[in-house]
Amino acid sequence: MRKRFGKCVFDSETRQLWREAKIATLSPKGLALLELLLERAPKAVSKDEIQASLWPETFVSEANLTTLISDIRTAIGDPARQPRFVRTVHRFGYAFSGDVVDDSSDATVSRAGEPLYRLILGNRKLALGEGENVLGRHPDNRVQIDQTAVSRRHARISIRAGKAVLEDLKSRNGTFLRGRRLGSPADLRDGDVIGLGPITMTFRIFSSPDSTEKVTED
Repeated sequence: MRKRFGKCVFDSETRQLWREAKIATLSPKGLALLELLLERAPKAVSKDEIQASLWPETFVSEANLTTLISDIRTAIGDPARQPRFVRTVHRFGYAFSGDVVDDSSDATVSRAGEPLYRLILGNRKLALGEGENVLGRHPDNRVQIDQTAVSRRHARISIRAGKAVLEDLKSRNGTFLRGRRLGSPADLRDGDVIGLGPITMTFRIFSSPDSTEKVTED
């Protein structure tokens, strides 16, 4: 699912939210809630359904949900006093009420000449954003890799000012770069092969959104 609203684009495949062609900071739970609201728009979603979707078999206070809604509003630039997109349905739940359109064009979320960073894992293209990208099994990681050989927080790729650095996070099975086990943070280059234990993937840097489509599926 890829939806555009206002100055924002939400991509469920890459698990990213873009605002004015920049990645907006939002936690994985926040992204999951935004996705649920967009899927149901303009219908209201009850607090009970949100609880069951985001925290199955786990009790959390309503304050957690209120905080997530606040985080979403901040990320998309939707003031609580005059909301344009996220509507509070009193004593029931929340609804996404703004104009939403399907958007299949990567060009809407990338500034001209700005590189796009991806990890290619089989037929998956995993998007990396500016800042810290934690890789591992934990569902709150930006890049979730659900493999038993991969630690919950296995490694981190930090992207700042056009530079990408790979770092092991004391993983059980080690992090590898170009066939060698990583002992200290190392710079990444386009085409580098990264190993999380026995799981391998390729780090790619694309110069334009269209060039990401040239990656063939396994």
